[in-house]
Amino acid sequence: MITIDFNQLDIHPDDRILDIGCGEGRHTIRACRQNKTMCVGADFGFKNLIETKKKLAFHQALNDLCCKSIDLSCMDVTNLPFKNSSFDIVICSEVLEHIPDDKRALSELVRILKPGKILAVSVPRFWPEKICWLLSDEYFNANMGHVRIYKKNSLIMAIESLGLTGFSSHYAHSIHTPFWWLKCFVGPDRTDSKLVNLYHRLLVWDLMKKPKSTAFIDRLLNPILGKSLVLYFKKQ
Repeated sequence: MITIDFNQLDIHPDDRILDIGCGEGRHTIRACRQNKTMCVGADFGFKNLIETKKKLAFHQALNDLCCKSIDLSCMDVTNLPFKNSSFDIVICSEVLEHIPDDKRALSELVRILKPGKILAVSVPRFWPEKICWLLSDEYFNANMGHVRIYKKNSLIMAIESLGLTGFSSHYAHSIHTPFWWLKCFVGPDRTDSKLVNLYHRLLVWDLMKKPKSTAFIDRLLNPILGKSLVLYFKKQ
């Protein structure tokens, strides 16, 4: 499930791309499909990196990656082991809402970004996320769960105060929003809800088959129901 619009990133050959909080590698793999890029996938969770490595190996076997290099590493977003101005593109998708010291994390992301280059950030959108919190205490009290809800203008101001300029934004994954509401309503940890499992099968089918019908519905509803807020900034 790709949240970041790569057309907004102005990627060139030899660009260094960091996907911080890469999870199981969806954006890392997408970055590795950019011609002659040097990609780093990083995450706090070692198990996530193992899954990313497996998926990268699968795509390498299909010969559909065209990057110069791929590196995976376990690290903390609040203390990144890179020199200043190390990357041309930094992607931080669905990460900040998990980080208690998000100001330190943002400062680190800006520090390692080259001047004139792009930071892409996505977080859960305020009102769909707020409903999830209201429906279930378990949703945000879980280990490594969400610790805050962002408002768009406040997040933009926080990032721009660090010397970046926002130039684009959009919402994503509208068809996922009702799934999370339903999941929170029945209980986030339940696995026996037929309705939740049926909806999950629909989302997996959509992810694998990518039919035009659901893509159209998703784009149509994103301004209203989009679960993720996606922001793009350029370093001054």
